[in-house]
Amino acid sequence: MIPTEDASARKREIEEKLKQEQETLSFIRENLEKSDQLTKGMVSILSSFESRLMQLENSIIPVHKQTENLQRLQENVDKTLSCMDHVISYYHVAKDTDRIIREGPTGRLDEYLACIAKIQKAVEYFQDNNPDSPELNTVKARFEKGKELLEAEFRSLLTRYSKPVPPILILDAISVDEELEVQEDVVLEHLPEAVLQDIICIAGWLVEYGRNQDFMNVYFQIRSNQLDRSIKGLKDHFRKNSASSGILYSPAVQTKRKDTPTKKAPKRPVYIPGTIRKAQNLLKQYSQHGLDGKKGGSNLTPLEGYDHDLRVKHHSDALTEKHGAAAGKDDVLDIEIDSYIHCISAFVKLAQSEYALLTEIIPEHHQKKTFDSLIQEALDNLMLEGDNIVSAARRAIMRHDYSAVLTIFPILRHLKMNKSEFDTTLQGTAASTKNKLPTLITSMETIGAKALEEFADSIKNDPDKEYNMPKDGTVHELTSNAILFLQQLLDFHETAGAMLASQETSSSASSYTSEFNKRLLSTYICKVLGNLQLNLLSKSKVYEDSALSAIFLHNNYNYILKSLEKSELIQLVTVTLKKAESHYRELIEQQIYNYKSSWLKVTEHLTDRNMPVFQPGTKLKDKERQVIKDKFKGFNDGLEELCKIQKGWAIPDKEQRDFIRQSQKKVVSDAYRTFLQRCANISFTKNPEKYHKYRPEEVEEMIERLFDTSA
Repeated sequence: MIPTEDASARKREIEEKLKQEQETLSFIRENLEKSDQLTKGMVSILSSFESRLMQLENSIIPVHKQTENLQRLQENVDKTLSCMDHVISYYHVAKDTDRIIREGPTGRLDEYLACIAKIQKAVEYFQDNNPDSPELNTVKARFEKGKELLEAEFRSLLTRYSKPVPPILILDAISVDEELEVQEDVVLEHLPEAVLQDIICIAGWLVEYGRNQDFMNVYFQIRSNQLDRSIKGLKDHFRKNSASSGILYSPAVQTKRKDTPTKKAPKRPVYIPGTIRKAQNLLKQYSQHGLDGKKGGSNLTPLEGYDHDLRVKHHSDALTEKHGAAAGKDDVLDIEIDSYIHCISAFVKLAQSEYALLTEIIPEHHQKKTFDSLIQEALDNLMLEGDNIVSAARRAIMRHDYSAVLTIFPILRHLKMNKSEFDTTLQGTAASTKNKLPTLITSMETIGAKALEEFADSIKNDPDKEYNMPKDGTVHELTSNAILFLQQLLDFHETAGAMLASQETSSSASSYTSEFNKRLLSTYICKVLGNLQLNLLSKSKVYEDSALSAIFLHNNYNYILKSLEKSELIQLVTVTLKKAESHYRELIEQQIYNYKSSWLKVTEHLTDRNMPVFQPGTKLKDKERQVIKDKFKGFNDGLEELCKIQKGWAIPDKEQRDFIRQSQKKVVSDAYRTFLQRCANISFTKNPEKYHKYRPEEVEEMIERLFDTSA
């Protein structure tokens, strides 16, 4: 049961809440009634506004339509007037542009092209709207005249401003300065920038609007001529300046690099003039006087330990005179070779520069063909000159003048070194153009290899002619020239090896590696040396005196060994012949031994053979005294005869000369002293001074004067 008090409180509470809810409900009802009244008022206002807008629209729309029609009419009138003005202007184009077209584009290209554009539009208008009108023919004629003048301007600008590149600038461009880590590129500016831009502009217009490719022919003809003239100018520069001054670099090199005075002068490409001049002179003399057998002598290169006087004493006045004339010709040849090598490098550099210029002017799809045509004349001239060198070498080889191959070496080396850059420059040209350099290289390698083989055969087959032999037993011309030739191969060992490899057909030759080429060259050098040794042995038999024959072989073998060691040829030889040095030293020692044998006929008189046996104080028989007299006389006569003969012989190597003198002096002097001691207490004659003509010291002095042509 709920207590009575709680029920009363609960009731009161509910009644209070009910009262509050009734009050809220009354408030809501009042507000709803107010809202309804406001809604009705708003609807009434909107209805009134809509009615007024409809009235306004009905009044404005007719006025708007009338205004719009008036504006359209005005625009149509303006457009019609504008079109009339535009059409009328086409009829005045010919007259308006007459003066500018007649005067041409020179000096006002932009204005001229603007006139051409007006004429072109007039042509298009009449073609589309009135193709039968006389005005069309007028503007067409004016357009063609304008195009012709543009083509003429293109030719005129190219002709007027295209100049050969100065030789000094070409030399700067192709020179290499080893002191500079990053090479300074010399920019070859063929045309002034403003002129170039005008030419580019004209070319672009001719391609786009002129529909004419004739200007490309004009371009390559003019630029081809300038390229050829640039290279010929470089040749003339060499002819005029090289021989007299020896300076082949332009002052521009020093002028541009005043801030770096400690740097070396830039190196020219690969070859220095005169490198092979001496070899050519001597080899020419050999081919002319050695093989033909007209003159003999020793033409030795400077070699440490060799006396100059002994080396050159066989040069006659006539030969010297011819040698001087040959040297003058070879000076010219050196310049020509150097010039050709530089022209090859110049062609590559100039062609690259021409292609860079061409890409700015000629449309892309015509660039390779135009470039191919542009370089043809200069390239053909270079290849023709190379072919002439090959032909000259071939004729010289037929005359047994093997020095001609030395002309090919520096050129061939330079061509092969530059072949990669050459090929890159000619990339995209016709196959016939690309093959010109490889064809020339092949020709040079073939004729060079032929010269090498024929030279080796000539060494083997050089005739043994008595009047071609050095009278003093010194180094034969055949030896000096063979060594000189091989020394030149050392300077161009890679080129010579590749020459020989180019003629190989074996599978091992297919790779043409540097090591393979080196082995081939080593084999070739050993072949020449072997042929030389056999020929020298044969020639030595020409001498009636075996001692002179030994001296001759000794001098030649010694010269070969010293030359090999000095020039580092020995390193190439030992690739094939491992014990080359010991081989030649044995040959030299053998000939020294053979020479010493010639003194046996002198020293045999000093031996105990047939010497009488006697007791001190006993008197010798007449026969015994005569034996001793004969020994003294035989020694004296033999000594005098040998010293007289051998004094005129030569041993150019001072070290060898002194060694042989000292060795022989000791042998003879010791034997003579011993003999004198045995005869000291023997009375074999009343005139001892008649037989005892020389003291031991005098004998030594006589031997010391051996091989001394000045004594």
